[in-house]
Amino acid sequence: MIVKKVVDEEMITVAEAKEILDRVKEERAGEELGYELKKAIRHVDAFSKMTAERSRNLVNELLKLEKMKHEIAIRIADILPRTRDELRSIYAKERFVLTTEDLDQILDIVADSI
Repeated sequence: MIVKKVVDEEMITVAEAKEILDRVKEERAGEELGYELKKAIRHVDAFSKMTAERSRNLVNELLKLEKMKHEIAIRIADILPRTRDELRSIYAKERFVLTTEDLDQILDIVADSI
């Protein structure tokens, strides 16, 4: 399939991608799935840690915080860090440093959503 024009682009969590790919898989139940589609389905099955609704709720809660970008909120919802060090690694490329209180606040939100 050749894509001629990108109409829309939106960042989604792995759980949301799993939900979409599960629908595609059901729609193509009688057909042979392509190599790329099979790989994508295997990937989201392996790495999805919660439901799409819960992951979107987590992203929305994280976006309410002061130093939170949409891309980072998506990454946190996909990885579900449990320690400050894991969370710091997500913020490693950012130009600001989070305080211990900020890290704990994010980890509390993640823990509540699990």
